Amino acid sequence: MRRTVFWAAIMLGAGACLAGDPVVSNVRALQRGGGSRLVDIRYDAADTDGDRLSVTVTLTDNGAPVPAASVTGDIGAGVRPGTGKQIVWDAGADWSGNLSENVRATVTADDGRTPAVPQGMVRIPGGTNSGTDPDFGAYSLTVEAFYMDATEVTKAKWDEVYAWAIAHGYSFDHVGSGKAANHPVHTVSWYDVVKWCNARSEKEGRTPCYNLSTWACDFAANGYRLPTVAEWVYAARGGQSGRRFPWGDTITHSQANYYSSSSYSYDVSPTRGSHPTYATGGYPYTSPAGAFAANGYGLYD
Repeated sequence: MRRTVFWAAIMLGAGACLAGDPVVSNVRALQRGGGSRLVDIRYDAADTDGDRLSVTVTLTDNGAPVPAASVTGDIGAGVRPGTGKQIVWDAGADWSGNLSENVRATVTADDGRTPAVPQGMVRIPGGTNSGTDPDFGAYSLTVEAFYMDATEVTKAKWDEVYAWAIAHGYSFDHVGSGKAANHPVHTVSWYDVVKWCNARSEKEGRTPCYNLSTWACDFAANGYRLPTVAEWVYAARGGQSGRRFPWGDTITHSQANYYSSSSYSYDVSPTRGSHPTYATGGYPYTSPAGAFAANGYGLYD
């Protein structure tokens, strides 16, 4: 049987999200001209219940937080849902003397009905991310809000659920491998992961998403499942539109564990080849889950 390296990122099914979750879309930021340090952040906000919203904005520069205390407009408590909402950020007051093309704004709306985020997961806000990717061209992704594990599934977490699953009648093609307990699990198949998701759901008293006879997914169930392609790409971008990576358009070993090559103009790492810290032992050269900075949604690696 074919063995595949699979680094799993697991999410909760749609049933774990409220039907009336607010959706923020069309977020765009533009600095005013004429030497102004004011930045207009525009967005649309929808809420099927029509609730007043509590709106926040976070700013990052290549993944590092940027202060955003001097903000006015459609922000804070009591914001009505609608289109053409505007936040004005005074960058001159909060970030004087700094210049960057990689500052990113993430707008979040809360209607007061959102449940607590499950432990170890992050809430990915619903909305639309569209733009032109440097490698793949124009794209547009629209998703509803969902929860996703903040890191890859570690070998320790895999083993915990795997042991429970075996004790409760599950069988797997592969036991799963990992360089260490805090490294991502690998060498498991898609079918193994689907069974593991169902077992994790049952273990926690949730409704499994997958039918193990047909392998179909019930997206209305509140158990764990793999993200769709659109959900995965939307989440991985971390709110960044039209960029090659979640933090910008260039990459170095300080940002990711990968094989660096001068063949790519966007690869500006001072070290080449495999990652100098993590290229030890046998392949794959994994790094501990959460070893690198999180993207704008709080997802690591």
